[in-house]
Amino acid sequence: MKIGVDYYPEHWNAELWHKDAEIMAKSGVQTVRIGGLGWSGLEPRSGQFNTGWLDEVLKTFTALNMEIVLCVPTNAPPLWMYDEHPEIMRTDAEGNMTEEGFIGKYCVNSHIYRAYAKRLTETLARRYSRVTSIVAWQVDHDIEAYQCCCPSCVERFRTWLLEKYDNIQNINMALSGDPFGGYYTDISQVRPPAMFPKEWRDPSLCLEYLRFTSESVIDFIRDLTMTIKKEIPKAKVTTDTSLGKTAPDVYKLYSMLDFAAYDNYPSTELYVDGEAVGSKAFYLDMMRGLKGTGFWVMEQLSGSVMKKNYIAPAPKPGMVKGYALQALAHGADTVIHYRWRTPLSGADMFRHGILNHSNVPSRRFLEFVELCKVAAGLNVIDTTELVSDAAIIYSPECDRALKIQPQSEKFSYMGQLKKFHAAFAGFGANVDIVPPTADLSRYKVVVAPSLYICEKKASENLYRYVVQGGTLVMTNRSGVKDTNNKCIMDALPTVYKELVGAEVRDYDPIGNGERSIKDFAGNEFVCRSWCDILELTTAKAYAEYNDDFYRCCPAVTMNRYCGGVTYYVGTVCDSDFYESFVGNIMTQTGMPKLKDMPDGIEVTTRTNGLDEYIFFFNNSGNTVEIPLPKAMYSLIDQKGKEKLEVEPFGMEIVRK
Repeated sequence: MKIGVDYYPEHWNAELWHKDAEIMAKSGVQTVRIGGLGWSGLEPRSGQFNTGWLDEVLKTFTALNMEIVLCVPTNAPPLWMYDEHPEIMRTDAEGNMTEEGFIGKYCVNSHIYRAYAKRLTETLARRYSRVTSIVAWQVDHDIEAYQCCCPSCVERFRTWLLEKYDNIQNINMALSGDPFGGYYTDISQVRPPAMFPKEWRDPSLCLEYLRFTSESVIDFIRDLTMTIKKEIPKAKVTTDTSLGKTAPDVYKLYSMLDFAAYDNYPSTELYVDGEAVGSKAFYLDMMRGLKGTGFWVMEQLSGSVMKKNYIAPAPKPGMVKGYALQALAHGADTVIHYRWRTPLSGADMFRHGILNHSNVPSRRFLEFVELCKVAAGLNVIDTTELVSDAAIIYSPECDRALKIQPQSEKFSYMGQLKKFHAAFAGFGANVDIVPPTADLSRYKVVVAPSLYICEKKASENLYRYVVQGGTLVMTNRSGVKDTNNKCIMDALPTVYKELVGAEVRDYDPIGNGERSIKDFAGNEFVCRSWCDILELTTAKAYAEYNDDFYRCCPAVTMNRYCGGVTYYVGTVCDSDFYESFVGNIMTQTGMPKLKDMPDGIEVTTRTNGLDEYIFFFNNSGNTVEIPLPKAMYSLIDQKGKEKLEVEPFGMEIVRK
């Protein structure tokens, strides 16, 4: 594991560069990420490039044997570009140009902007093609698939639809037809859905436009990546993501890049009871699943950040080190902290780095130095990997479609994925988060929540998995729509009926309401948000509803199908149900379970095929004791231990 920092030399006097580099080297920093906001300094006027300062910075860090991630700062176009070409800005439905901030305002479909971005990329790639200390290139930054309504996007969207469907008749067939007079007679009548009142927006058109914006972003990143590869064929290229609400299809995005990269900002606020904080473990596992291998963290929490225009609470002691090690435990190869020094001016002046405004080493700096020291002693982990018996399927298509039409108040697609993930993690199980078409054969259990959009390859993949003996868990709102986001005229869960062995006779979107269910063992659980009222065909009831007009109707089912088993959870419950349900499934499938783990403890396991290393991360504000079944060697303290005492946000790693 390598530890690094983001550095913005263009924001500081040149005399600081060498001093900073020397302090970084002495602190144990191995990787420096440079150039993320530097377009204005690199090209102060159109076509007039000034790379002298970057030459000097690269030379300084290279001399200290540091590895460099060089960013192509296309996310921060110079102001002269907006002045000369205001049409490159993103535009809302009323034709207003985006004015927020100084980064990310551009439209990726503007041919003018694309030409400038490609020229910058080509210039940097040519100039630094032989700098061997550059171990990776990052193109753009935290790319989002915004719904721009500028003339370029409108025209490209129309062209995109015609290329996909051939003619206007096929476009009409694919979209919803004529619910509100929306039958098209000419392609010029097609507009982005954001240009219509929200209540009149065609869900089919909305999903197509989200696909279009995603593909536009991916095409832009591909263009920049190929520009670098043309000059440096062996270059390692990526872009970073925070997995935001408008992120593109990250599976498709990273399939063409050399590795995945994540911006990781765990919460610094304790829950009301003071015993735990929200975990980023789900998203870290999701990043590992993008390419099925290790990933990088390009921006890691270093200090207080801005949250809703206020400064968030400072990281508690242990968080800076602990959350970096948590990322390692879930598959990160390199963790780069944002940022080395807190800026003195600009919108980010209270987005704190390792060093405060005073430039005097603080508690966080000392903790960061300790992190570098610990990471340097974990080389044995470099040859290990996470091997998982459980997988959770994440579908970008279903995620988008369910955002277009939320099914009830409080209904959350991602929320269901996280509930299952937390239940498996609570028993110490590694979990992969994979796309619907992934190879599932190596997993004992696969969970596929709310496969709302039916995709043939995905459904065939799930049937194949169960036929070959797998254990599958599906949930409510599966099989609802076809790939054009139209409802299917068939009993739910439509294409999955045979697999599930039950049909949805009716459903109740209870939203904020509460119902309860009782499982086969008599355990009762509260359920919320949604209730599928099921009728059994070949399945058996695992749990039934206790109340309302569907009292005694199946709520959760189990169906043996060919060589495997499919469970169907027709409602959404609190965490205690998922703990019980997942625990039973793990027992049925022979998955090992850790029991009675203290609250807040996260357990992951990495192996090299011979040795196993168990990571215990304490994501809480309390010190906890963990008894071990036998004495084990601690990689952190480098000695044998019969029990572990883990401080708040601390990590212990033992060899099994």
